[in-house]
Amino acid sequence: MFYYLHLLKDSSEWLELLNVFQYQTFRAAGAALFAFLLSVFLGNKVILKLTALKVGQPIRTKEEVHKLAELHGGKVGTPTMGGILIVGAVLFATILWARPTNPFIHALVFVTLFTGLLGFADDYLKVTKKNSVGVRGKVKLVVQFAVAIIAVGYLYFHPDTSSYIRQLFFPSLKYPVIEDMGIFTFILLPLIIVGFSNAVNLTDGLDGLASGCTVTTAMAYGVFSYVAGHQVVAETYLFVPYHKFAGEVAIFSAALVGAALGFLWFNCHPAKVFMGDTGSLSIGGMLAMIAICCKQELVLFIVGFVFVMETASVMIQVASFKLTGKRVFKMSPIHHHFELMGWEESKVINRFWIISIISAAIGLMTLKVR
Repeated sequence: MFYYLHLLKDSSEWLELLNVFQYQTFRAAGAALFAFLLSVFLGNKVILKLTALKVGQPIRTKEEVHKLAELHGGKVGTPTMGGILIVGAVLFATILWARPTNPFIHALVFVTLFTGLLGFADDYLKVTKKNSVGVRGKVKLVVQFAVAIIAVGYLYFHPDTSSYIRQLFFPSLKYPVIEDMGIFTFILLPLIIVGFSNAVNLTDGLDGLASGCTVTTAMAYGVFSYVAGHQVVAETYLFVPYHKFAGEVAIFSAALVGAALGFLWFNCHPAKVFMGDTGSLSIGGMLAMIAICCKQELVLFIVGFVFVMETASVMIQVASFKLTGKRVFKMSPIHHHFELMGWEESKVINRFWIISIISAAIGLMTLKVR
């Protein structure tokens, strides 16, 4: 919406400053700051409202995990569903600061909204039924895949993004490894969206862990998106996929950075609010969709290494127990393994944040390794 303010610059010399609204860097900074301030200013009000509604986080019982129940027993009753703060801030900042005619923005808003609604339904069932079941796993996957396929299909059939979205790039290679994935586009890209949506959901088990890692991952993809939308930088200097609409995705990424930072203000240890599935499912979908829009979807496995590590630990644990009857980790996801080893929660969080920063830096390094 603010993008169109630059059109007023010619009506008066006093309005020449409005010219800055046509620049993506200015609007990205504005979106980040706006989303951050919105999250911070509304945070306490949202927390008080959630507390009044008694939407407290259900903690696993001692019968389920005795030691973990002891470690996290003090968190019982902490309001959850705080992810509405992140989703709302991102959507509102995007509507105000991004160019509304951009098809990538349309797809991003769609994924954000509907994965957020799915997470909200999941959280609502958990808090009303006072257990950790929520929406059944199969139902959740069906909805996630439906949302992902619709978003990918929109870009696949849109005349401005069709050929671009069908390409598959591998990190460090100048040219696509597959020029046209064809129908395989509807398999790989939805898998990435659904996989990462659930990966962030698995990571969201300690105060500030998922929100902190979201900040570093989204910041890295803000850079990727800006580069992908800058023709000279993308095609002449770095040899990365270019699309004229990709730069606008940096504004969405910046909004996510600001919203996650604002939420972290209240979610850092000891947390006053949890994001719940409302936030985690939506954030995972956002990150995956951002990566797809700038054609750096495979780099997401590097930049978002903490999320990948958390998911891999669950897969390894389940496979090992089914095949051998033994567990590799004391508990999965892996952040609980370190807790049960005796690490303090804050130490686990801080060290995972460090890993996330390093992973983001390594991911950005792939821009020059071509």
